[in-house]
Amino acid sequence: MAIEVGMAAPTFELEANTGELISLSDYKGKKNIVLYFYPKDMTPGCTTEACDFRDRHEEFTNLETVILGVSPDPLQRHQKFVDKYGLPFVLLADEDHKVAEQYEVWKLKKNFGKEYMGIERSTFIIGKDGNIVKEWRKVRVKDHVQEALTYIKENLS
Repeated sequence: MAIEVGMAAPTFELEANTGELISLSDYKGKKNIVLYFYPKDMTPGCTTEACDFRDRHEEFTNLETVILGVSPDPLQRHQKFVDKYGLPFVLLADEDHKVAEQYEVWKLKKNFGKEYMGIERSTFIIGKDGNIVKEWRKVRVKDHVQEALTYIKENLS
């Protein structure tokens, strides 16, 4: 079943860098969610995106919105990423990429002539009701976090 705006967000439970299990249902009825998928901790684009979310974190919090970052990296690498850049939100380990597959962001990628499977940078806004209200696929990092913040301000606050 294809992921579409308006449908219920596929539920999952993943381990966070904090050691706790995080489920979308933890936030239902309480918070909006920015669920962002990114390829790899400590890489230039992913670091920029994470730091942009970090720098706007308080604004998202004030809009009753939680940020959840998801990549196939293991928990230890997530924790190093969080520590190095002072990230105030959790990163979820999707090592078997099952959640990325649910959200249709596990794609065939090409880089320097090589083909491999990996995360297509994507962001989903999930409303307090648990439904997907906005999606961005093939995200370009520049200005993306501001775009997500503006969307939430204009549509969910």
